[in-house]
Amino acid sequence: MKVDVLLGLQWGDEGKGKVVDVLTPKYDVVARFQGGPNAGHTLEFEGQKYVLRSIPSGIFQGDKVNIIGNGVVLAPDLFMDEAKELEKSGHELKSRLHISKKAHLIMPTHRLLDAANEAAKGKNKVGTTGKGIGPTYTDKVSRNGLRVGDILENFEEKYAAHKARHEEMLRALNYTDYDITDIEKHWMEGIEYMRQFELVDSEHEVNRLLKEGKSILCEGAQGTMLDVDFGSYPFVTSSNTICAGACTGLGLGPNKIGDVYGIIKAYCTRVGAGPFPTELFDETGSKIRAIGHEYGAVTGRERRCGWIDLVALKYAIMVNGVTKLIMMKSDVLDDFETIKACVAYNQNGHIIDYFPYDINEGIEPVYVEMPGWKQDLTQCSSEADFPQAFKEYIEFLEQQLETPIAIISVGPDREQTIVRG
Repeated sequence: MKVDVLLGLQWGDEGKGKVVDVLTPKYDVVARFQGGPNAGHTLEFEGQKYVLRSIPSGIFQGDKVNIIGNGVVLAPDLFMDEAKELEKSGHELKSRLHISKKAHLIMPTHRLLDAANEAAKGKNKVGTTGKGIGPTYTDKVSRNGLRVGDILENFEEKYAAHKARHEEMLRALNYTDYDITDIEKHWMEGIEYMRQFELVDSEHEVNRLLKEGKSILCEGAQGTMLDVDFGSYPFVTSSNTICAGACTGLGLGPNKIGDVYGIIKAYCTRVGAGPFPTELFDETGSKIRAIGHEYGAVTGRERRCGWIDLVALKYAIMVNGVTKLIMMKSDVLDDFETIKACVAYNQNGHIIDYFPYDINEGIEPVYVEMPGWKQDLTQCSSEADFPQAFKEYIEFLEQQLETPIAIISVGPDREQTIVRG
């Protein structure tokens, strides 16, 4: 039995939550392997809209086991709020959601450090969500982290020591005008709430489940181009968002990986600062944003919008070992006369078709133009209903990316998902 991995291939916000929810019936287990509550997976079905931040998207499918892996960073207060909201809407969690003891905790002071570090950067801000993700991963890598397993014994003492260290760092950054009394109280309530869940050694659990013949889907957050090693550094997240992150974020050997599903939009978006070669600053970009409702699921921030970038996608497919593509939000482009796709970069006068070391400056997209389909894709119930121009767009992408597009989404509802033969 192999583990399949599902992850985003662009700058995040590709629609992973909906796809996990659609694919989950095929699997016994859904496991989240990295990231924190800055990533929001939006799902819509039965007239309801849900935004998941830390909880795996398989939670909506009755009897599935859901695992928050060791590669995730978890904010107890935000986790509690998210979980209670789901419980209120009738979804039972405590018997089906397991949390790795090795996952690191986002402390209230991590959020302060996040804000202080961004302020210290001046004009060179990364554009973080301020959720404390980066400082938590920094503590993890520097061997100063507080983990979920620490809540089981002498926790107050451990917490006080970590808090004192953070306060010293904040004083060094001249960031002292704050009061976290209320936040800290709510955070501690989150710790008590987390103690009601099954806290596990997730590496043992996932490998045991595999031996028992269970099928597992690993769910990533953010997108490949935000990977701390292979993304548009330094404008990246603080974890490995690529397929290899599923191995380190859950304790899986690479020989356990089966299919790698790469999710893309029919166009491209980005939130926060950093390079974005195909970004559109004109009416077309605004139109894509408006039609696609391109605003952050957690932060509400406007997403920057642009045409699809095939140079970056080829790179993402390569570093992830993608076996199948899933294209989201195809219907957003229904009303465009012309569709563009970036097939190369003009880097300071040189045409290149590979993703370079640095895309922060001197990059201009080289586009291929295709006719739009000018038809409402949301009414399509099978591939046979696709207009010819859309079929040609799909064929062009498959040829360029040398990877099959297995699933196409033509609307936000789980029913508006077409699996190709």
